[in-house]
Amino acid sequence: MTQLVNRIERSNNNPNDPRNREVVHPVADVQYGDLLTPINSSPLVKGIMINLSAYRADVSPLRRGLEVGVAHGYWLVCPFAKFNPLRYTSVGTLGSLFATFGLIVISTVLIVLYAASYPPAPLAATATPNPPAEFSTQKGWNDYAGGFFIGGVLGAIAAYLILVNFDVLKNFLSLIGAN
Repeated sequence: MTQLVNRIERSNNNPNDPRNREVVHPVADVQYGDLLTPINSSPLVKGIMINLSAYRADVSPLRRGLEVGVAHGYWLVCPFAKFNPLRYTSVGTLGSLFATFGLIVISTVLIVLYAASYPPAPLAATATPNPPAEFSTQKGWNDYAGGFFIGGVLGAIAAYLILVNFDVLKNFLSLIGAN
């Protein structure tokens, strides 16, 4: 048994042993919590992250907020429609629209409050090496919040209209031959 333990301890210092190869490395300072892993340093993940509206180059903060708001407003209506207490009534879908409006307003107020706290400049990370400079100013965050509110309301209205007119859309699809 001691022979086995001695061989294992000798292999700990062997750089040719594949068990001693590090997979996760700190990028710079470990205290920032940004580690270089095979997932976040892969070209696929970097491509996805850089193409998100928050990190895309040459996009105004208002447009960033619009894109994020439309996505959130659109997907928030359905959980409220499916799980609200009024779901089996005639106003259940309308209630989900108003609940989504309320959550969008709360989220917008929180973004504005964050902007008022003079947030620090965003740090470059492994997957996002060039964060937008607009996220380091109060005006940039306020523009983002305005776009988020408008986009969230428009996305929620679009999802509401689809839910309300679902039978019309289903009949139209059956009319043109799509099942």
